[in-house]
Amino acid sequence: MAAEEKPVIKSSSSIVPCFLFVELVIMAGTVLLAYYFEYTDTFPVHIQGFFCFDRSFSKPYPGPEESSNVPPVLVYSLIAAIPTITILAGEVMAFFMRSEGTQEKTIVTADCCYFNPLLRRVVRFLGVYTFGVFTTTIFANAGQVVTGNQTPHFLSACRPNYTALGCHSNLQYISERKACTGNPLIVASARKSFPSKDAALSVYSAVYTVMYVTLVFRTKGTRLTKPTLSLTLLCLAVLVGVVRVAEYRNHWADVLAGYFTGSAIAVFLVTCVINNFQQTTPPAPPPRPQRPESVLGMPMVQLPCVESPLEKLSGTQLTDSYKFQRLQGDLHSLRSHDHQPHRFPAPPDVLIPSRSISSEV
Repeated sequence: MAAEEKPVIKSSSSIVPCFLFVELVIMAGTVLLAYYFEYTDTFPVHIQGFFCFDRSFSKPYPGPEESSNVPPVLVYSLIAAIPTITILAGEVMAFFMRSEGTQEKTIVTADCCYFNPLLRRVVRFLGVYTFGVFTTTIFANAGQVVTGNQTPHFLSACRPNYTALGCHSNLQYISERKACTGNPLIVASARKSFPSKDAALSVYSAVYTVMYVTLVFRTKGTRLTKPTLSLTLLCLAVLVGVVRVAEYRNHWADVLAGYFTGSAIAVFLVTCVINNFQQTTPPAPPPRPQRPESVLGMPMVQLPCVESPLEKLSGTQLTDSYKFQRLQGDLHSLRSHDHQPHRFPAPPDVLIPSRSISSEV
């Protein structure tokens, strides 16, 4: 029996420097761009006009974002905590419960550090997730800045002076930049409605985590664990959007656009960047030839093998020809080894008794 082959351990010293000098630069640029969109006036909001006494923008002001039933602190905490805990628990369980023959043997090393397979997968999945969080933030902020769509409570925050603006009918359109008399910060925030950033981030986090749970977790004893966990995460994400609409902070179109943005980014990163959370596995052994009964799925009766007369005759002829060839080969070998002719001994002289001769004479 042949000795079992040991798994080959691959070593790479070029991945870590590439990660340090390329991917960290991309990550830093993404974080800075999200910061400039969120906390600075580098990208000014597009100012749209409004109709006088427009009811779609006349909802009561719900207060600052911190007073919401789902404040941003809670949303961001769940976005950061749920995927991190899920990925850490899933990778640890998969690493220690996986058989040794199927464990990933790739080891990433460099002059400065060492990554084992468990740490490498955790860093990769969480790194891609973090990149997606900032990318979703950039997409949502860019859409809000470019469109400048007003929230349902825009007129309550703007507080326009209809008398000074000369509003006499609902069809009169106001396009003046200084039409609002309310707090400039609140007015600027009321102009960022499409798409909903909280809805986009919550759905991105939920879809990314749901795809991880669906593709990585293995629950052999139950079939409802993964669907229950996945639907719970999706319901929490949908609930964030429903609360935003119920509190007059976003329109339904804003929430739906946020859902589409977050889910599209999550699906793209999972399928195209990290390849559905797949791992390197040893090649499977070649399949064994199946017996007829296993192919047909039913037992078969084995019949005795009966040789036909033609097969016997052909077998006899082949045996005779093989013997003749062997005999010719032996004679040829004997002739090749004999360099001199054989000298057979002379037959002995025949002595004829004399009495026989005399008698004949």
